[in-house]
Amino acid sequence: MSYMITDECISCGACESECPNEAISEGDIQFVIDPQKCTECIGAFDSSQCADVCPVDACIPDPNHPETKEQLLKKWNELHPGKAPTAGTH
Repeated sequence: MSYMITDECISCGACESECPNEAISEGDIQFVIDPQKCTECIGAFDSSQCADVCPVDACIPDPNHPETKEQLLKKWNELHPGKAPTAGTH
């Protein structure tokens, strides 16, 4: 499943630059994650970078967007055509 940013977000921006899929952007009130681009960093990293850097733990799995690892890897491949996923990230 993709990640989401909760109301605890303090709009520090730490997560935005860490996203390998450019899925995070500044919303009206706080940062938001586009579920069509979020792959939980599968394909690029072995952990979700937004959650790793968030100082207030506002980046969490989004229960409204359940996806398997296979679906997330397929999405990553579609977002990064011609690139191979990083070893150990899927």
